[in-house]
Amino acid sequence: MNNNKSLAIIGGGAAGYFAAIAAAELNNGCNIEIFEASTKVLSKVLISGGGRCNVTNHTLDPKILATKYPRGGQELLGAFSRFKVQDTLEWFEKKGVKLKVEKDNRVFPITDSSSTIADCLKNTAKSLNIKLNINSKVTSINKVDESFRINLANNEEKYFSKIILASGSQQKGFEMAKSLGHSIINPVPSLFTFEIKSPVLEGLSGVSFEDVEVNLKVKDKAFKNTGPLLITHWGLSGPAVIVLSAIAARELFENDYKANLKINLLLNKNFDHVYESLLKIKLENPKKMVVKNNPFSMLNFQNIPNSFWTRITELLEIKENLIWAETPNKTLKQITKYVISLNLEVSGKGKFKEEFVTAGGINLKEVDFKTMESKICPGLFFAGEVLDIDGVTGGFNFQAAWSTGYIAGHSASS
Repeated sequence: MNNNKSLAIIGGGAAGYFAAIAAAELNNGCNIEIFEASTKVLSKVLISGGGRCNVTNHTLDPKILATKYPRGGQELLGAFSRFKVQDTLEWFEKKGVKLKVEKDNRVFPITDSSSTIADCLKNTAKSLNIKLNINSKVTSINKVDESFRINLANNEEKYFSKIILASGSQQKGFEMAKSLGHSIINPVPSLFTFEIKSPVLEGLSGVSFEDVEVNLKVKDKAFKNTGPLLITHWGLSGPAVIVLSAIAARELFENDYKANLKINLLLNKNFDHVYESLLKIKLENPKKMVVKNNPFSMLNFQNIPNSFWTRITELLEIKENLIWAETPNKTLKQITKYVISLNLEVSGKGKFKEEFVTAGGINLKEVDFKTMESKICPGLFFAGEVLDIDGVTGGFNFQAAWSTGYIAGHSASS
């Protein structure tokens, strides 16, 4: 009944596969099986990065890398020292997967196809004789002496000496961890767009800004971020907002996704600077019509798109024949306010492409991050999103999966 060289991985996602492979590559005769509840493995890998798979982020310093995780960064610091971003890059390159680093530091396979990564993981697992059980839902896990009994939906029972729980944000995984003594931090969505209904944004879907500062207030808590911004049909998206959603994920959830958002569309510029620049435009272009001459395209700092400039003039009811010389300074102050502190009300949460990341999971205080083993139930290990860990967008969630998966696999089979 008890096999001292047996390991079950619950979950056929990125972390589960990487853990299984790391365990098998130790080549110590361990019998390794992956149990996947659905009929497809690596589904998130296949849809990530718009079908290109954002493998990791080329942030090579573990200390900087750890800052990209609103939850779990401190705990991951040690894990990133044991299995670094460089190790991820080398691992895939050695398997014949050529990678490229894009200008925003995101790393993709050179094929721009997520199936390249999925096939690499599947083929490697197969070559290492890792047994894959698809459509095999684990309903419960029980500790029996020094072994674990896993109960499957088809009433089958199997025994293993060690278990790695890599079930992502599946409720069943949390229930099984709880039954073995763990506490769960309530999972809530992370990485999403903001639903905003405002005449400022109406009809401007697709308009983007290179670099903005976003300030979010949820009740009495304030959050800040910078980055590119995109206007959508339903509100706002782009890295500035999506990263902010991760930072404030729990507070937004608790406040039913109602919040106040203030945006500085001209990063690093303050009210006085912009107002004085507009006074200069007024002085140097007295005869030019305000509506037809976007002042921000004449200035040396970040441009405000013409379509957004038109919207500002509409909302301020600036007449089409008004020239700069006749523009009241009060109007210049109103224009400045629009671009420096655009005030919007967030009314809900949108979706971020097809990807779904949660904040919440296994309480990190109950896990030894040197081994990824449970401090409560010896022989039980964790990897990936089942933990209360989540990164911002840009390949960080996969890096957490590779690092925790590698350590869990090594520890569980050694």
